[in-house]
Amino acid sequence: MKNNIRVQRAIKNITQAELADLIQVSRQTINTIESGKYVPSTVLALKMARVFDKPVEEIFELEDGD
Repeated sequence: MKNNIRVQRAIKNITQAELADLIQVSRQTINTIESGKYVPSTVLALKMARVFDKPVEEIFELEDGD
């Protein structure tokens, strides 16, 4: 699964740590999601979408093999 969390954070001008605080996870969790090593739960994906004020589909995208 691809994501554009790094871009969305840049638009809102927030760090990984600030995003982590907003959705109540560790900064390391944000880092692993951004790098594609971890696929977030539906709840986490929805929380991120709320922070960025975007639909989940604008943040996360399935790849051909998913």
